[in-house]
Amino acid sequence: MMSLFFQRILLAGCLLGFIAPIELFAQDAELGTLPPPRKLTEPQAKLASANYQKYCALCHGADRQGHVNDHAPSLRSKSLFESGVPHAILRPMSYGRKGTAMGGYLDEVGGPMTLAETWDLTYWLFEQAGVQRLKLSTNPVHGDIKRGEQVYLANCTSCHGVQGEGITAPALGNQSALAHNTDEFIRHAIQNGRQDTPMQPFKDKLSAQDINNITVFLRSKALGWKDEITILKALPTPEQYVINKNGDDPNFALQDGMYVSSKDLNAALLAKNKMVLLDTRVPSVWQTAHIEGSIPFPYYADLDETVAGIPKDVQIIAYCSCPRAAADYTIKKLRDRGYTRTAVLWEGVFGWMNLGYPVMRGDIETIGD
Repeated sequence: MMSLFFQRILLAGCLLGFIAPIELFAQDAELGTLPPPRKLTEPQAKLASANYQKYCALCHGADRQGHVNDHAPSLRSKSLFESGVPHAILRPMSYGRKGTAMGGYLDEVGGPMTLAETWDLTYWLFEQAGVQRLKLSTNPVHGDIKRGEQVYLANCTSCHGVQGEGITAPALGNQSALAHNTDEFIRHAIQNGRQDTPMQPFKDKLSAQDINNITVFLRSKALGWKDEITILKALPTPEQYVINKNGDDPNFALQDGMYVSSKDLNAALLAKNKMVLLDTRVPSVWQTAHIEGSIPFPYYADLDETVAGIPKDVQIIAYCSCPRAAADYTIKKLRDRGYTRTAVLWEGVFGWMNLGYPVMRGDIETIGD
């Protein structure tokens, strides 16, 4: 017969099995909240709102709902803004997410906004979300990486990909994101989901320890990341817009009267056909890598300024990384202005690279310790 001592030990163990997950999930509430960040002035808020519509609405939606193009995440999710302001919002906006369609919008990397404007847009998004900031821990989360990988593969890959590359949801294996976000930020997102998105909360589906295990598995993918800066190149001038000026016309057979394949574009480039290539992404990613001969022609730019120097009698091909949203948007605006010799690269620049076609890589400089 079991002794009273061992009965008590067993009972205590069983109770801890129930209590531990509750304690882990209660961490957020125990940590309390942070005061709100600075309040924007009326002119700052007005400019931030205009910048959002100009730069962000194409992919994130006019009402910040997300998933309009390229599975861009919602920017009104409660769990995001209560845990991620300011840096989890400011940093991807400023520097982008390498390997994704999200470019950097800060002027120091070639984007259109000043540092003050990116800060103001971050705070404007927070104000629109209408939440309080949680005082999340900055301590590392502990768990079993191998077990975390098993749980991740069983629950997360249909949206985030086996390699964390992102399929219909953000890329979790993105090293810049992992470098900028704390363990607790990651854990909070898994636990609580992202409201108004397909990302469901897992706090009622997985144990607290398995959520920790996924967190440390994702964190393990950040090892070896190096912080680098792009050395900005001089932008092309109008006399450089037309490539192969003495070449033949490519005479593309366009799919649906709009799209050209990477195969056909590459063949035209090898044949040195005459054309204009428009990179419609934010210029910071043009600085990082672009198809040779292309000019930065961002989707949000004022056409009165950007069309100067672009002739109407030369074949124009636009590309982006969405794979087509920004390029489609740009070409439709050009066609409204009478530019009829226009096309969009069907696969986008990521598809172009994945097919093995070349790009010009930007110069980078590793930041020392």
